[in-house]
Amino acid sequence: MKLVAPLSAFGRGDLAMAGGKGANLGELVRNGFPVPGGFVVTTHAYDLVAQGRTTTDMSDELRRMILDAYAELGGGPVAVRSSATAEDLPGAAFAGQQDTFLNVVGEEALLDAVRRCWGSLWTDRAVAYRARLGIEDVSIAVVVQSMVEADTAGVMFTANPVSGDRTQLVIDASSGLGEAVVSGLVTPDHYVVDAAGGVEFTAGRREVVIRGRAGGGVTREAGVTGERLPDAVVSELAALGRRIADLFGRPQDIEWAWAGGRVHLLQARPMTALPPPPVGRLNPFQRRLGTVLLEYLPVRPYPIDMSTWIPYGPAGLMAKVTGAFGLHRAFEGFLREEDGVVYALLPPKPHPTLGVLAAPFRVASKSRRYDPARWTDDPRFRDYLAAVRRLAAEELTEMAWPELIRMPRQALALVAPVADLRIDYLPGTGLALLRLLLAVKLLGRGRLFGGLLHGAVTRTSEANQALTRLAELAARTGALNADPPPAEFQAAFEEFLAEYGHRETLSPILVTPPTWADDPDTVRGLIKVLAAGPQERKESDDALERLLDHPLLRHPRRRARMTRWVAAARAGIAFREDSHFSFTMPLPILRRSLVELGRRLRDKGVLDQPEDVFHLRLEELESFQDTAADRERLRETARARAVKREELAGTRLIDPGAIFPARQAGDALLTGSPASGGVVTGPVKVIKGPAEFGKLEVGDVLVCPYTNPSWTPLFQQAAAVVVDSGGAASHAAIVAREYGIPAVMGTGTGTSVLEDGRLVTVNGDTGTVTGAA
Repeated sequence: MKLVAPLSAFGRGDLAMAGGKGANLGELVRNGFPVPGGFVVTTHAYDLVAQGRTTTDMSDELRRMILDAYAELGGGPVAVRSSATAEDLPGAAFAGQQDTFLNVVGEEALLDAVRRCWGSLWTDRAVAYRARLGIEDVSIAVVVQSMVEADTAGVMFTANPVSGDRTQLVIDASSGLGEAVVSGLVTPDHYVVDAAGGVEFTAGRREVVIRGRAGGGVTREAGVTGERLPDAVVSELAALGRRIADLFGRPQDIEWAWAGGRVHLLQARPMTALPPPPVGRLNPFQRRLGTVLLEYLPVRPYPIDMSTWIPYGPAGLMAKVTGAFGLHRAFEGFLREEDGVVYALLPPKPHPTLGVLAAPFRVASKSRRYDPARWTDDPRFRDYLAAVRRLAAEELTEMAWPELIRMPRQALALVAPVADLRIDYLPGTGLALLRLLLAVKLLGRGRLFGGLLHGAVTRTSEANQALTRLAELAARTGALNADPPPAEFQAAFEEFLAEYGHRETLSPILVTPPTWADDPDTVRGLIKVLAAGPQERKESDDALERLLDHPLLRHPRRRARMTRWVAAARAGIAFREDSHFSFTMPLPILRRSLVELGRRLRDKGVLDQPEDVFHLRLEELESFQDTAADRERLRETARARAVKREELAGTRLIDPGAIFPARQAGDALLTGSPASGGVVTGPVKVIKGPAEFGKLEVGDVLVCPYTNPSWTPLFQQAAAVVVDSGGAASHAAIVAREYGIPAVMGTGTGTSVLEDGRLVTVNGDTGTVTGAA
């Protein structure tokens, strides 16, 4: 059992013994990088001391080992750095959480610094940091290195930490020891090095210089004017940085020093909270597809999403549909993962095949054979509903593990026939819409097209009407202020959830967010909003009446034909909406089976909470053998991914500006896509998720990051809608037009620019939001 050993004795596989810092430095030494000589007081030494429940006592043997290693190093000034076993990992940099002591001189000072490093594991800040990341088991090593009295020092990032550009390397430098840069005491010189070696330089101010003091410790001096790094040193640092990133297989955060004409590397750890790489210029199709994907992904997918509902649910289904007509990769590969966690969204570039040439003939054939108005009569649909009901009736809590672990695949298998139904009935939908659009444009009534589609009766509109009735019942019976609520209301509420409870709260392509049935408070929030003053949906069909008033449609046959065309287009819209409604029915079955698996793993001590199962992939659960090694493997995998996810919490999957480019709009606060006409002035109410539905009041301008059918009942109360994502074909836009309220979609930044209570004017005709006097 090693208690003290030179850096060269360790590598990346020795994290448990050398801590993150020691293991990484050892790997650099082994690969010939210019690292100052040093040694590690291992975690075994700390554990032996900690067994006595103190970090101040040290055995004579351990003292001798540390001092022998110090003598072999040549004595003199050293840097003493803490190296915890959980630090410098992807997602958990631990920057500044444990202590570092510079310019330590003499044997007793060294031993004292080692003790203080051990003690820093239990400072309030370190304990709170680990608690936030959910890290419980941690030990600590100590790295001792020969002190480098730097002329210039600083930090190097092998990717741009602001833009996420992996082709750029960023160097911050200032006079003296690098602690001034690391701790933020100075405005450093700033170098951005591109892939071709070009350098963009910004001079710093060097407000403070930290230097070693004779006899130990450091001093702070007033800043001095210093020269910028020679070009050769910048080039050398860049070359070393790229080699280190290649060695560790990911962008690195590197501390360095330049002294005596030489570069020294003092530390290397993975960069954390790194934004996804810039996507560059997206083509029009990618931007259009991006509006859909961004609306469907309001939160970062979990590994269980990536291995279940994303490839098998609506996104996977649309990939099959587009593939059937010769367009591949339209809904595939749009999410990028690192360390098992999604870190970036990139709208794909579809790949046409020779099948595209045959697509018009397939569309024409299927549109004649499959009428969207009669899709619910298709035996395949009836068989699908029966299969869903059978699987939903299974009692998960009574299943043995071998039976329970098969449930997710069975739920996913239910949606397989759905692709065939979409492939068969969407052509009729598309042609009916295209026929109506061409007809109204030829008649000079193109502006009526959106209004003509409003008359479609869908499961979404039925759900909204049912919610309105529940709100009226709640107001009449006082259910919102009673606990428990009256029996009449409770029975109606449960009946509603039985019919509509499989609706998603956040996204139709993710399994991890709860459904309405899983989170009834979402539905209660909607009822609360509607009970404040439910408004009836407008039943008039003005658009159809205005169209039929056209002089060329006065003949009864022409009027009848146009009425049939409108009805066919509405049936197509209903098919799109209702097939989505029906095809998400397996979602709660899948989610509940996964949570039950998580509950079983929690009971075995593998997971802390049932929902921690979301950090695992389905195939990892399926291969679980309930051995000690397997339990530890799953626990460590879930923990590491949870830490990585926490690291990425503040980064976006994609810069909204790439999908929603800024438009010139004079004095407008926001610009976006006009989605529903009209001009309204009202106070802003920012609603970021279903948990905040109850905040909305009648007459508010609803400002939200995304929408789905769960949000649409709010439109009965809102004066207007402003959405970060989405386009004119999104659910929000369609329902906004249905209720006759202005809507601006795809603003990109509405929820961050606007604040509750601010009075704004929303112009749904121009797609602008301006401040109101």
